[in-house]
Amino acid sequence: MKSSPKQKIIEALKDQQAIFGDDLFEEKANLKKSKTSAFEMETTSREDSSRRIAIVKEPVTKSLASKNAVKGDWEKSQSLDKLNSLICNCTNCVLHKGRNKFVFGSGNPNADVMVIGEGPGAEEDKQGLPFVGRAGQLLTDILKAIKFSREEVFIGNIVKCRPPDNRTPLPEEMETCIPYLAKQIELIKPKLILCLGLTAAKGLLKKKDSLTSLRGQVFEYEGIKTMVTFHPAALLRNPNWKKDCWVDVQKFRKLYDEMVA
Repeated sequence: MKSSPKQKIIEALKDQQAIFGDDLFEEKANLKKSKTSAFEMETTSREDSSRRIAIVKEPVTKSLASKNAVKGDWEKSQSLDKLNSLICNCTNCVLHKGRNKFVFGSGNPNADVMVIGEGPGAEEDKQGLPFVGRAGQLLTDILKAIKFSREEVFIGNIVKCRPPDNRTPLPEEMETCIPYLAKQIELIKPKLILCLGLTAAKGLLKKKDSLTSLRGQVFEYEGIKTMVTFHPAALLRNPNWKKDCWVDVQKFRKLYDEMVA
């Protein structure tokens, strides 16, 4: 299905925000600043390939919205299947109104690696599974290139219902859904997490930096080492970013190998 002009504009703006961060959308931002940032992004991406991985330990801050999220029996779940059965009919945010299917996530319930994206797209909303469209096929290829299969990792999203027109989830939507993701992580107990795109990094790590500044670093979420790279959908729209993504995922694989050695 071809994207409408409106969807193309939204996707282009999301790509720019992912690279430059929220500063791009501030009123005081100007063209000169954007061009400088683009140049800095290019040079930084070249330097990343030779930079040693630095581990950044940061406390996980729980926002007021997360603390006030609706409590329920789902918090006592002892398995992913039980959790899914208790939250699949969630109506805690407006995204449920346009939902076709709730996208819980899929993969190995005992996975060493979790891959976290932004939210379901049109195809995911139809099937109720994460990353099943073109971006999903690219994700499968990326995982295969670093010797992971989809069956051995667990793939999920920051929000579990599709935002209208594939827009970026609003902060309140993300904060309402994050407790569910946190419970999934608690049950799976992965050794490593890979965030796909800036929205996933913002949602999980509470970071406001640009994707350029987050890439190549190792953060910690509840003691779990976490890295950030491009969202596969962004790579489909901007193939020139694939080389930088390849650098990121190679570092991710190296970190995994060091942990399990």
